[in-house]
Parts: sequence; structure tokens; C-alpha cells
Amino acid sequence: MAKKDKIYMPSGSGGLIRYGEEGKTLIKLKPKHVAYVVAGVVVFEIVLKLFL
Repeated sequence: MAKKDKIYMPSGSGGLIRYGEEGKTLIKLKPKHVAYVVAGVVVFEIVLKLFL
């Protein structure tokens, strides 16, 4: 059986990845707050459909 030669490529970043410096956002929202806003919009639309 032939022996398979494996070639390993070096990583392109060289281990210099810094995840803490990806980017700064001006507004930080928690998923809970987004869910509340979406639920509020749904309730608002239901109320508009019922009364208009």
C-alpha cells in the first residue's frame, strides 16, 4: 500500500488574531430588548387591525 504524504499549509494569520479589537459599536442591545420591541410592534399592529 502506498504511503500518503500529507502537506500542511501554514496558517495565513500567523496566530495574530485579536478578537477583542474587531470593532466598536455605538449601540449595544441585548437579545431580550430586541424581543420586547418586536413583541410590542406585533401587539401594536394587532390593535390597529382590530380598531381600524
